[in-house]
Amino acid sequence: MKPESSKRFIASAALALALTAGTAAVAAEITGAGATFPYPIYAKWAEAYRAKTGVGLNYQSIGSGGGIKQILAKTVDFGASDAPLEPAQLEKDGLVQFPMVMGGVVPVFNLDGIKPGGLQLSGALLADIYLGKITRWNAPAIAALNKGVKLPDQDITVVARSDGSGTTFIFTNYLAKVSAEWKQKAGNNTSVKWPAGVAGKGNEGVAAYVQRLPGSIGYVEYAYALQNKMSYALLQNKEGNFVAPNDKSFRAAAANAQWDKAPGFYLLLTEQPGKESWPITGATFILMHKKQDKPENAVIALKFFDWAYESGDKLALDLDYVPMPDGVVKLVKAEWKKIQDGSGKPIAY
Repeated sequence: MKPESSKRFIASAALALALTAGTAAVAAEITGAGATFPYPIYAKWAEAYRAKTGVGLNYQSIGSGGGIKQILAKTVDFGASDAPLEPAQLEKDGLVQFPMVMGGVVPVFNLDGIKPGGLQLSGALLADIYLGKITRWNAPAIAALNKGVKLPDQDITVVARSDGSGTTFIFTNYLAKVSAEWKQKAGNNTSVKWPAGVAGKGNEGVAAYVQRLPGSIGYVEYAYALQNKMSYALLQNKEGNFVAPNDKSFRAAAANAQWDKAPGFYLLLTEQPGKESWPITGATFILMHKKQDKPENAVIALKFFDWAYESGDKLALDLDYVPMPDGVVKLVKAEWKKIQDGSGKPIAY
C-alpha cells in the first residue's frame, strides 16, 4: 500500500470505495461488515477492481463480532469474521461460510533500540505477559530467551482488543494451546476478560496504542505491523524454532490444512507443526445467507469474490497474506451453490 494509503488505513474504520461495473448500466453497491484483520487486502482488491466495475463496495471494518451481528440482522450483503462459526451454528442461522485469504497475527512492541525481529518470545512467555504475571521487560524469563539484547528496566504495558474480534479469537486460541493457565483463566473467544493492560478498538486501535506507549506490547494482523513500520517479535513455534512472520512462515503453517475435511470450512491454523511454521496463522471468512432476500446483491458480491480469487493473489502476497490454494477455491465455489434465491434456485453469478 502506498504511504498516502496507510494514513487512510489507520484513520478510517470503514471502507467505502467505488468499484466500477463494466456491464451494469447503473452503479450498484455491495455492503459488508466485520473483521479488521483482512481490511488491508480488501482495500487493495477494491482499488484494483475499481478499474473494471461500476459497483460500490461499502465495507465497515468493525470487528468480527460486529460483522456476525450485522449479517444475522440482514443489514449487509456479507459479514466477515476471522473466527469461523461452527457447523451447527451455520446450520441454525442459515449461513454459508467460506475462507477468503490467510494471514498471521503478530506480537508487536515499542521498545527503544530494539528493531523488528530483535526480540524473541515463546508462547508460554507471551501468555504469562498477557496474564500479568511478567510485568517488566528485563524479567529473567524474557532475558533468558534474549541473550545479548539490552532489555530495559521498564514496565510492560499490555495492549489488547476492546471489541469482539476474530484477531482476538486467533490470538487467544493460540494462547490456550500453549498455556493451560491461560486456557483456564481467560479462554478462547472473540472477546475475553483481559487480566491486564489497556484495550483499543480494531487492529487500528491496538496499533495506535502500541505506537504511542513506550514499553507496550500488542497483537495485530501482520499487514498492520508492516504498513506502520512496527517492531514485531520472533515466536518459538511447535518445533522449538524461532521464526519471523512472513509469507513463507504463513504458508508453512497452512501447508497441511485439510479444508476438504472441515465441515463448513471450520478450520483453525494456530500452533501447526513444521520447522518454518508461524504459530499464530489463521484464515478470514465470509458469511452469507443461504436464502437471499436480495439475490441480485448476492450475485454482485460473488462476482467480486470470484474476481479476488482469480486475480487477487499477487496483491495478497504483496501484503504478506496467503492466497487460498486452487483446490480450496474449487471447494468454495461448489459451496456457493447453496446460496439460493427465494424460490430455492441457486443464484447464477
